[in-house]
Amino acid sequence: MPPPNHLQRTLQDAVARHRAGRLDQADVLYRRVLALAPRNFDALQLSGVIALQQGRAADAAALLARACEADPRSAVCAMRYGLALVLVGRTAEAEAPLRRAVALDPRLVEAWDNLAHCLKLQDRLSEAIDSQRRAVALKPDYAQGWYNLGLTLSLYGNIGEALQCHERAIAADPKFAKARYGRAQTLHQMCRLEEAIADYDRYLALEPEHHEARSNRLLALNNLDRVSREQLFAEHVDYGRVVGLRRPPRFPHAPQPDRRLRVGVLSPDLREHSCAYFIEPLLRNLDPARFELYLYHDHFREDGVSRRLQGVAAAWRRIVGQGDPAVERIVRADQPDILIDLAGHTGMSNRLPLFARCLAPVQITYLGYPNTTGVPAIGYRFTDAIADPPGAADRYATEKLVRFAPTAWAYQPRADAPPISDPPAAAAGAPLTFGCFNNLGKFTDGMLAAWGRILTAVPDARLVIKGRQLGDELVRRRYLERFAACGLPGDRVEFLESTADSRSHLALYRRIDIALDTFPYNGTTTTCEALWMGVPVITLCGDRHSARVGASLLRAAGHPEWIAADVDDYVRRAAGLAGERARLSPIRSGLRSDLARGPLLDHAGQAARFGEALRACWREWCERNGPEQGPGATACAAVAATEAVP
Repeated sequence: MPPPNHLQRTLQDAVARHRAGRLDQADVLYRRVLALAPRNFDALQLSGVIALQQGRAADAAALLARACEADPRSAVCAMRYGLALVLVGRTAEAEAPLRRAVALDPRLVEAWDNLAHCLKLQDRLSEAIDSQRRAVALKPDYAQGWYNLGLTLSLYGNIGEALQCHERAIAADPKFAKARYGRAQTLHQMCRLEEAIADYDRYLALEPEHHEARSNRLLALNNLDRVSREQLFAEHVDYGRVVGLRRPPRFPHAPQPDRRLRVGVLSPDLREHSCAYFIEPLLRNLDPARFELYLYHDHFREDGVSRRLQGVAAAWRRIVGQGDPAVERIVRADQPDILIDLAGHTGMSNRLPLFARCLAPVQITYLGYPNTTGVPAIGYRFTDAIADPPGAADRYATEKLVRFAPTAWAYQPRADAPPISDPPAAAAGAPLTFGCFNNLGKFTDGMLAAWGRILTAVPDARLVIKGRQLGDELVRRRYLERFAACGLPGDRVEFLESTADSRSHLALYRRIDIALDTFPYNGTTTTCEALWMGVPVITLCGDRHSARVGASLLRAAGHPEWIAADVDDYVRRAAGLAGERARLSPIRSGLRSDLARGPLLDHAGQAARFGEALRACWREWCERNGPEQGPGATACAAVAATEAVP
C-alpha cells in the first residue's frame, strides 16, 4: 500500500487534468487511485462525473452508487447519482437519491431542478413544477431554472406563464441562449409563428448545430402560406446537410428478400395520441409470420394504447430521457432490418440525427410529418398518389416516395365515440354552425379571410373554434384582433377550450353542421374525427403534401365533392352545402358507413399493403447488397442514392 501522500498527489494530479478538460488522462489517474483505495470517495465521485461528461451513463451510475455508499452524507453525490439513473432510463429509482439530495441540502438548487426533471419523466408535471419553483425561489437569477420551469409549464398547458419564465431567463442572463430557444418554442405553441421563427433564427445564429431547434423551425415554416414549396424544400435540404450522412456500418443482416423481417418503429407517440390512431391498426394487423416488431417509445407517458401496442411487439423499449448515444447502442444491439420514423420534424425532441447515422439497412419516414425530412440516410417516405402526385412531388423529397395504398392512412376510431346526433341546424329556427377543431398554428390570414367570406355568404351562420391554447385569455384576445384584421366577425365566433378526454372532445362535434379544414396545412386526425361523427368537411386541395391530405381522406371516404380547387371554390362549396340543409341529416347518418366501405377502415387490407411496401423496400436493399457484392458491402439503403439528393 503506497503512502497516503502518494495517493493524494495522484488524486490532485487527476483533478488538475480534469479541470483542464483532459478527461481521458484524468480518468486513468482516478482509476489508479481506486485500484489502491477502492472506497476513495473523491476518486469514485469524480470518475463518475467524467463518465457523465463522456456520455457513459451506465458507468457513471455504477461509480456514483459506490461513491454514495462511501459518503452517504454528500448531497452533491446523491444528486449526481440520481441524474445518472435518469440518463440510463431508471427514472423511478432516481427519485430516491434526488430526494435524499434535497433533504441533505435544501438549498442545493440544481438538486431541485434535477428532481423536477425526474418527476416530469414520470408524468408528474404538477410535482415537477413545484420542485422547479423551489429552485428559482432559492436563486432568482437562475436562468437555467427559469428555462426548465418554462418548458414544464408548456407541457402542463400554462403557456402564458411559460412565456414569462423564458423572458425571466433572458433577463437573468442575456447570454443564456437556451432561453431564446424556450421563448421560441412557447411562441410556437401560442401560434405566434412569425415571432417564433425570428427567435429560432436568433438562437440558431448562436447554436447552429442544435438540430432540435432546426426541426421546430421547419415545422413552423410548414404553417406559413407565404413560404413557397421551393423555399420549404431548400430549408429541409439544408437541415440534411447540417446533420450530414455518416458512413454506415457493415450491417450483418442477411440479404434474403423473403425472410422474416425485424421492423423497428421509433416514435414519441406510441400512446394516446393522434399518431396512434393511424399506426395502431397497421401494426396490429401486420403479419407476425413475416414481420417481428420492435417498438421504441420516446415519451414519458404510457397508457392503454401503449399496452395494446406492447401486446403485438416482440420488444418494447422505453427510451425517453436517454441521450442519442445510448439510444443508438440500444437500436444497434436489436439489429432491426427496417427502422421507421413516425415523428419527422415534430415534437419537442425528435431523433432524426440518429437516423442520419444509419441505424438500420432500410430507414423509412411515415405518418407524423407532412414533408420530406431532408435527411439523406432516410431512404423512403410512405405516402399516396393524391397527397403526393407522381412527378411533381418526387422533386421535393430527398426520400424515395412509396405510394403504397389508395390513401396513406388507416384510421382507428375510438371505441367509446359518442353516437351520431342530428345536425344542430335541423332544429327549427337554428342557425347553421361551421366549426374547426384543428391546431391553431394552421390558421393563416388567407384562410381566415375565406372564412369571413363564408360567414358573409351565409348570414345566419356562426363559427365554433376549439383549441388547446384558447384557455389563455391573451391568446383569445390576440385571435379576435387577428380575425378583425382579416374580415372575420368576432361576434359570430365561439371559442372552446380543451376537453378532459377524447370522448368529450368527440361529443363537441354534435355542435357542428359543417367542418372547415385549414389550409394550406390540412388536418388529418380532425378530418377523420369529424367524418366519424357525421360532420362533412370542406377542404382545399393545394400544391404540397400538407395541403393535399384532406383530398386524400375525402376521396377515401367517398366524398370528392367536398374538395375545393381554389379559395373561391372553397367558399362556394362551403356556402353551397350550408344552403342545402335538408341534406345534412342523411349525410350525418351515413358517413360512418361511407368510411367503412373505403380503405381508411380496411385495416387488414391497409396493413397488407403496408407490409408489401416494407418488403419491397427490403428487396431493393437486398438487390444492392446480395452475396455477389462481397463481404462488407451491406450499407444503409439511402447511401446508394445520395448523389441524386439536391
